[in-house]
Amino acid sequence: MLLYRPIKHCRNCGAAVVYRLPDDGDVRERAVCPACATIHYENPLNVVGTVPYWGDRILLCKRNIEPRWGKWTLPAGFMELGETTVQGAARETDEEAGAQFEMEGLLTVLSVPRVGQVHLFYRARLLSDRFDPGHETIEARLFSEAEIPWDEIAFKTVKETLVRYFDDRRKGHYDVHTIDIV
Repeated sequence: MLLYRPIKHCRNCGAAVVYRLPDDGDVRERAVCPACATIHYENPLNVVGTVPYWGDRILLCKRNIEPRWGKWTLPAGFMELGETTVQGAARETDEEAGAQFEMEGLLTVLSVPRVGQVHLFYRARLLSDRFDPGHETIEARLFSEAEIPWDEIAFKTVKETLVRYFDDRRKGHYDVHTIDIV
């Protein structure tokens, strides 16, 4: 079952769309406008974020917004038009944690088809252990692996990313992990 909402009206002219195979040979049903013939493509949204670390500790943010208000997460959010994945991850880390950091390599790419999203998390080396979280965050705090509130993590993508981060840290090198959350 898909959890995202289908297109109902044409973004070009406002008429109600119908889902059908387009006349252009496409093999997927698309939202097609019967009034102006515009074909609307629905593609996954990108969520970008970081795994900010200070020594052997990870920065987590306690959510001050829904969904999952009061749960812990890595700083992340939807990528904006006109920015790269790295720029978006850095912006989200600044907005949610008010952290000073240096971006490092890509750690996880997680596909979440049931909600039409792809999550990308980068490692980020913190330059300070002082934070100035924005309005979306109740609290920003550093945790060692043993202190992570695993039962209070907001999203499966965050939990999977943290597991990969700590596994790679123990191995002494970081890989890029591609994960399907089904």
